[in-house]
Amino acid sequence: MEKVESLEAFYRQKLGFWPSENVHSIGHFNVFGMEDYSGPKPPYPMPYSRKDFFKIALIYGPNTVDYVDQTFHVQHNMLMFANPLVPYRWTPADEKPRGVFCLFTDTFFKGHGSLKEYPLYQPGGTPILDLTNEEAATVRAIFDKMFEEIRSDFSFKYDVLRTLTLELIFTALKLRPALSEVVKTGQSNASERIATLFLELLERQFPIESPLQQIHLKFPGEFAEQLHVHSNHLNKALKEITGKTTSQLISERIATEARALLKHTNWNIAEISWCLGFEDPSNFIKFFKKNTTTTPKHFRE
Repeated sequence: MEKVESLEAFYRQKLGFWPSENVHSIGHFNVFGMEDYSGPKPPYPMPYSRKDFFKIALIYGPNTVDYVDQTFHVQHNMLMFANPLVPYRWTPADEKPRGVFCLFTDTFFKGHGSLKEYPLYQPGGTPILDLTNEEAATVRAIFDKMFEEIRSDFSFKYDVLRTLTLELIFTALKLRPALSEVVKTGQSNASERIATLFLELLERQFPIESPLQQIHLKFPGEFAEQLHVHSNHLNKALKEITGKTTSQLISERIATEARALLKHTNWNIAEISWCLGFEDPSNFIKFFKKNTTTTPKHFRE
């Protein structure tokens, strides 16, 4: 598994410079065209890795993205929402891909809401959209506003850029309304809060980036203890909000990580088993087969 790529490493390796003077307390934001790549390291093929910054990209033409344990094949134009928690690898079909992208740090939105509230950035969301040429033109118009704004001397330009970033998110959700249907209507605020805290606690254990890293919360009772609620209460809240039990959600996330590790690392089964909280590899094999209908060995072949 690749190491996390830092913002500074991205600039130095892909763009050939590091704008340290533009990295300040309000966070960092920048927008580029694909032709801006000029560093000593080619921008692609991109290694399977996690970044320490957010990235929204519009890339024209066919693209392939390996995202956790899934592979997305885009036929027309790709709109991608990458976040620091999820590793991915992007492979363009064209040797000289065309497109635009913006990148920003988590602190850029500090005090201005949380991106985790939006389906595109939630566990299980679909962060890759296949856009028609007309839809791509709509998105490109927003990026063009970003280019114009970042070159301006307007005192509040970063507030405008923050608004334009949210406009990209909202535009994507409008283009694909089904992505917004994350939870059922009518749920209580208390259940929402418990479900949100549980999912954050679950997701915080991933991705696994070293064979020395092991998850420590694996059973419903352990999560309930951390959240200071009874396990039955936690299960009821999760069932109300997600339609799934605590055990189902935990198993699905562990299975997702297992597939990613089998696909993107050369670690042996025992190492992966231990990382995912299985002291005995045979128990991991049984778990994997139950949740994926195949064995780890056959999945990897």
